[in-house]
Amino acid sequence: LECIQADDDLKSMFVGTVMRKIKSRTWKKQRYFRLQEDCMTIWYKSKKAGNTHSTFSVGDVEAVREGHQSEVLLSIADEFPPDRCFTLVFRGRRGNLDLVAESAGEAQSWIKGIRKLIDNLENMGQREKLDQWICDWFKKADKNRDGQMNFKEVQDLLKMMNVDMNEHHALRLFTTADKSQSGTLEDDEFVLFYKMLTQREDVLRVFQEYSGDGQKLTLQDLKDFLREEQLREDGVQQYALKLIERYEPSDTARMLQVMTFDGFLMYLTSPEGSIFNPTMVELYQDMTQPLCHYFISSSHNTYLLEDQIRGHSSVEGYIRALKRGCRCVEVDCWDGPNEEPIVYHGHTFTSKIFFKDVVTVLGNYAFKASQYPVILSIENHCSVEQQKVMAQHLTQILGDKLLKTPLHGKFPIGLPSPEDLKGKILLKGKKIGGLEDSMNGVVDDSLMGEVSDEEETKSKQSLSKELSDCVVYCKSVHFSSFKHSQIHSKFYEISSFTESKARKHIREAGAEFVLHNARQLSRVYPSGLRTDSSNFNPQDMWNAGCQIVALNFQTAGVEMDLNDGLFCQNGHCGYVLKPAFMRNIDERFDPENPQNGGYKPLSLSIQVISGQQLPKVNIKEGSIIDPLVRVEIHGVPLDQAKQETRYIDNNGFNPVWYDTLQFTIHVPELALVRFVVEDYDKTSKNDFVGQFTLPFTCIQPGYRHIHLLSKDGTSIPPSSLFVHVRITKLT
Repeated sequence: LECIQADDDLKSMFVGTVMRKIKSRTWKKQRYFRLQEDCMTIWYKSKKAGNTHSTFSVGDVEAVREGHQSEVLLSIADEFPPDRCFTLVFRGRRGNLDLVAESAGEAQSWIKGIRKLIDNLENMGQREKLDQWICDWFKKADKNRDGQMNFKEVQDLLKMMNVDMNEHHALRLFTTADKSQSGTLEDDEFVLFYKMLTQREDVLRVFQEYSGDGQKLTLQDLKDFLREEQLREDGVQQYALKLIERYEPSDTARMLQVMTFDGFLMYLTSPEGSIFNPTMVELYQDMTQPLCHYFISSSHNTYLLEDQIRGHSSVEGYIRALKRGCRCVEVDCWDGPNEEPIVYHGHTFTSKIFFKDVVTVLGNYAFKASQYPVILSIENHCSVEQQKVMAQHLTQILGDKLLKTPLHGKFPIGLPSPEDLKGKILLKGKKIGGLEDSMNGVVDDSLMGEVSDEEETKSKQSLSKELSDCVVYCKSVHFSSFKHSQIHSKFYEISSFTESKARKHIREAGAEFVLHNARQLSRVYPSGLRTDSSNFNPQDMWNAGCQIVALNFQTAGVEMDLNDGLFCQNGHCGYVLKPAFMRNIDERFDPENPQNGGYKPLSLSIQVISGQQLPKVNIKEGSIIDPLVRVEIHGVPLDQAKQETRYIDNNGFNPVWYDTLQFTIHVPELALVRFVVEDYDKTSKNDFVGQFTLPFTCIQPGYRHIHLLSKDGTSIPPSSLFVHVRITKLT
């Protein structure tokens, strides 16, 4: 509670506030909100007596938006001033919570208060998170709220925590932890019980192998471990000292420059001990190459939050995609009422939103997650009159964020780089004539007003000069053949392929496709038959060097896991540099036959050692998971592979496998590695438990933890896997 006393915002949240919860123009109901003692849970209920209450955890809130920053609040903007309104955005796919406070001051208290609590959470180390997690469980299990836990409550808790432990073992731990011999566990006793329960025998084994006396690692012991297991080569002494300084909890040990088991475990569960190389989480790639030399995180029909037929269209789709680092978003524009163009999935029952609202959101959110350029891909079904309105909105709302002329005002010889285009929004669409003509100002309206459609229909469509002028480096053209492109196409032209067309080209002319993509941009989008918003496998397209591989960001699954996996490197900036052999025009790389390129294959060996606190899948009483781990390699066809460990009966809490899986990787630069945990079921399909995907090139060798993500890509602390990784050259 000390956190509350010191802070006025938290104090007023703790007292509680009545606010209106808004769901639509007509649904506005008063609810009483307050912060619980744990500084983690927010509790609310309606004012009517006897109604049930609801709670949510601050940890589930991704962001707080002030003012009219959601569709719902925009729709009632005339009723409540922006300084009383705010929106809580939740992680994953849970809907927003739109609130209106009685006064601007109360709104500010909640906005600032929740932001402070989110910051506190984000600054917590792995150990504090664990303690927080333990306290949360304690509260759930302490049924009679007396701050103590009897053995029965402890047994129920273990079930809730996914631990199947025989009564005898549990009772022994219980009695040992019950230092006061009161027959119940109070706070510290429960933490002790939990720590005994979670003793990491697997990590202790490694610790003892390198520790001279089994009690500590001297600086030399730690250096040996870092060299021999973690394969650190440079600056090992400084690195070892840094780890002791950063992760060793004991002051004495720090002073003596040694590491205790606690410190060793803290290091192994930290970002430094993660399988993902921390230097590659940051921006580390050369960002000055032409745009076509990067894979670009791209979304399809960004306005849809659900399926393609009846789904809800929403500006929220754009906010979510942009905040996930997406750099290419899509709008389908149609003529709307009162000369206002609208966005929706044509000829279907999806709801409609105004084009100008999408542009406003783009202006507000384009550069929150990344400074690098955003491409707005327009599928234009509007009349010339409404195209003029579109051009007006783009120019007025985006101002100088919209790129309207080639950089430096001179005719370019190739595509600019992400670095050159920082903070710019590029329009991808049809254009009258070429870039050369518009630079010389020779466009004759009467002659050039007709443009053939890039898609299959070949319909002629009139284009407004104003909208055409907004297109600079991304002119949509119809693709006829690689031969034709090689002779005629310009660097600023971009063609779109349906997934099936792209696959056909890859099969029939893989090397040509790679070459084509070294010179200009290509976009691949899902087949029209995917009305359920399912996705295709983006890996096949990246193998051919396609940059803009558009996925339905709203649909969880292996395809989005791969997208998140590829783009979680390089500062999450939405651009990943293609391997050199795909940028170099002389290489002739063919994804279907990579051996021809004289590549040295690598061997990847992963020992899956153990799992920690895997989440429950079934909420069914008494069900405990039987976990297995599958490692999948996604890359060129030659590298596609998957292998599984055994499953462990009834243990989601601390299963131990020590199973080794082996793979050969021919094109490491294109490979992604996906770790999946499933709940084994002999009668039906296994249930998904958690996953983590990363580029092969970002893997750190040695003993590593993998922090698992849920189905929709959000973290589920403290769930993890512990593995040992070795990568060796195959001679």
